[in-house]
Amino acid sequence: MPCVGKTMLHVEDLLAAWRSLGIHAGDTLFVHSSLRRLGPVDMRADGVIESLCVAVGPMGTVAVPTHTWGTVNLQQPVFHQTLSPSIVGTLTNVLRLRPDALRSLHPTHSVAAVGAGARAMVEGHECDDTPCSPRSPYGRLVTWGGKILFIGVGLQYCTFFHGCEEWAGCPWLFTPEPERYYSITAHGTVIEVLSRRHTHAVPRCYPSLEDPLYKAGILLKGAVGDCPLLLLDARRAAEWLVPRLREDPYLLVEGGEATMRARPPSARA
Repeated sequence: MPCVGKTMLHVEDLLAAWRSLGIHAGDTLFVHSSLRRLGPVDMRADGVIESLCVAVGPMGTVAVPTHTWGTVNLQQPVFHQTLSPSIVGTLTNVLRLRPDALRSLHPTHSVAAVGAGARAMVEGHECDDTPCSPRSPYGRLVTWGGKILFIGVGLQYCTFFHGCEEWAGCPWLFTPEPERYYSITAHGTVIEVLSRRHTHAVPRCYPSLEDPLYKAGILLKGAVGDCPLLLLDARRAAEWLVPRLREDPYLLVEGGEATMRARPPSARA
């Protein structure tokens, strides 16, 4: 339902905002979003996706998280590339169902992408034993010099920071043993996937990174209408954050190491 009192945004309005923020033709763009916070948009989610695709052009790539970690687990270990809905927002579900979209086969942290680099972005995600390895779509944001756009949401939703925690070797991040899942492709092929799951309910303080990343020029800020926008340079963010996490693996845990030590052993897995 349209938000009362808000002006309808059109593809041209969104495109101007993306350009002003620093999104250009040829970019690899990973998008976290809240359509509710964005407000009324002509063609709704399809209009937003269209504006992003126009912004990066025919040689660019637009990707979104299509996570299922809340619905795929040891009690229900089956992920379907087409039928399993994303739990992280309307835009992600609309994009993953586009005819030109490709979705990775990781059972809990899949990614969907459209554009020139879509296949290379998502392929092989099911082959690693962690959700966000350097070879995953999140790692490819670094090697490809990608950008992460936040539309109406803050850094608390940044899956990429989970990748930084993995790459830094944070000792508290994973459950003790790999878990067995089954990913079913769109054509019905069943693939067994062993993946270590991220520990549950560890309180993060990702928003605390906003000011230092902004001051370092790694994070840009903007707006479209009254919806805030953030744009993160993935490669520079990893270069800045991973060494800090290696020095202090509890840097992004609220309360630091003391928080983890205070948790009962059953809550650390």
